[in-house]
Amino acid sequence: MIRITQLQVQVDHKIIINRLDLNVEAGSTHAVMGPNGSGKSTLAYALIGHPAYTVTAGSILLGGENIVNLSPDKRAQKGLFLSFQQPPSIPGIDVLTFLKEAHNACTRIAMEVEQFRLLAEECTHRINSKTDLLYRKLNDGFSGGEKKQLEMIQLLLLRPKVVILDEIDSGLDIDALKHVAAGIAYAKQENPDLAVVIITHYQHILRSIVPDVVHIMCDGAIVESGNAQLAYDLEQKGYDAYRS
Repeated sequence: MIRITQLQVQVDHKIIINRLDLNVEAGSTHAVMGPNGSGKSTLAYALIGHPAYTVTAGSILLGGENIVNLSPDKRAQKGLFLSFQQPPSIPGIDVLTFLKEAHNACTRIAMEVEQFRLLAEECTHRINSKTDLLYRKLNDGFSGGEKKQLEMIQLLLLRPKVVILDEIDSGLDIDALKHVAAGIAYAKQENPDLAVVIITHYQHILRSIVPDVVHIMCDGAIVESGNAQLAYDLEQKGYDAYRS
């Protein structure tokens, strides 16, 4: 579904990711684990097309199409979704209005306000969240858990092909992790071909969302790959065991 080949990414004239290869097939779940500064979030931002992260070599194929030169909105329309580590707060924007505009832009499906409201509430129920999230300002005064719940509601509404979760578990308690896991589980139920990439430091979320493949990333490169057991081995050994 998404194939990354010899990717090199530069930030402020410094190479952060160097010749990285990653192939995530349709229907599979991959975890990318690594210490702070290893390049995990740089990878996420490069995939979505953040302008501060410059791809200087390599390709990103989404469904066979190289999307390196596409803007973030075009990548989203083609089915790429990024859940931010720290979703921004925008006090002047209604959540429901934001969701409706995003849904219209990504799916090209125009819906009446009431029809969309019911759909958004249904998606909220799917992750066992409260619908009052929909009637507030965008992430304004939201707890960390509420922000991540809203990310999952967006995921269910936009129905992407590839989901990148950038440290979605950061700062979440057990109950909030259940909301995230419920969102991913339902999204995969709705679309068995959904490809999921979980970027994380720890294996906590991997107990709820079990990956098919785990990759360890250090110094801008993937240094080890394996099945879900690798995450447990990592917890015992630490990252130093995999550094060059």
